[in-house]
Amino acid sequence: MFIASSTYTPPPLLSGGHTQTLFASLVRRVDFHYDGRERIDTPDDDFLDLDWATARTNGTSGTDRVAILTHGLEGSADGTYMRGMARALVRRGWDVCAWNLRGCSGDMNRQAATYHSGKTEDLACVVNHVLDTGYASVALVGFSLGGNLTLKYLGERGAAVDDRVGGAAVFSAPVDLKRSSHQIGRRSNWHYTQYFLRTLREKIRQKAGQHGEVTTDALRHVRTLRDFDDAYTAPLNGFRDADAYYRAASSKPLLSDLTVPTLLVNAANDPFLSETCYPRTAAEGHSAFTLEVPESGGHVGFVSFTEMGDYWSERRAASFLATALRNEKKEKWREAKKRVQ
Repeated sequence: MFIASSTYTPPPLLSGGHTQTLFASLVRRVDFHYDGRERIDTPDDDFLDLDWATARTNGTSGTDRVAILTHGLEGSADGTYMRGMARALVRRGWDVCAWNLRGCSGDMNRQAATYHSGKTEDLACVVNHVLDTGYASVALVGFSLGGNLTLKYLGERGAAVDDRVGGAAVFSAPVDLKRSSHQIGRRSNWHYTQYFLRTLREKIRQKAGQHGEVTTDALRHVRTLRDFDDAYTAPLNGFRDADAYYRAASSKPLLSDLTVPTLLVNAANDPFLSETCYPRTAAEGHSAFTLEVPESGGHVGFVSFTEMGDYWSERRAASFLATALRNEKKEKWREAKKRVQ
């Protein structure tokens, strides 16, 4: 694969990075509901909540392929961008498993440890559970924090990833967490920081009520997301400090190890991403990794107005994943033919 040219063109008056980001998150409405929720246990005596939707192409259901969707910081499966992607995929014959990171489903998780950008063991738990249900093909879709998590999961496994995982599409991923934390901490992003910190602080208060070792003392000093990561995310998850957490959790060093067809779409005007979050060197000449950098799109924006209500990112993901699975089936057919010969 390579650095791809992008087909995305923003609607008139919605070309700015902040405009795209805010319109998609605050104005968009998606008429879609999941079919049901499933709770699974994790090896450390915690739980994850999975929201499921079944394929509804031409009024029928039943498919052998599924897409696993991972949301971003302080999001959930109910987020507009998650439901938009789920709707687009079920229309195109995919079952969808949209999972909620720990503490993001409406019920606080049991352990003191939180979700974080590099907690790939939780994504592995979901993928293994989904594979155990019998699907022939699995695709991964991630947004923002969930995008970094998806890339790290695939990079860590490299060629050892289950061969039923046929492709991935990731949007607005901060693959360099340290530099991205500086970017989102800029004055122009103050309103985003306050939005995230409002719910993060409340979760710490709840955890303090559950676990004696968690205190709210440091909250008075938290002004940025980096402050929060230094005071809570890092120590609650076994890292020395924020810098150690960012080093361990960033997916960028693992991009060269990707082996399944993977698309990363980061808009050039994303207000959350540093320049180091556009891994052009890793994509050049890579056999599995495609980087696409639209001039516009904001952070998890990519607004477009269509008759079906799909955003450009949803159509792009569906197209990329369909191609990846077709190529995967062709490759398996060729390998089977060689074995027969």
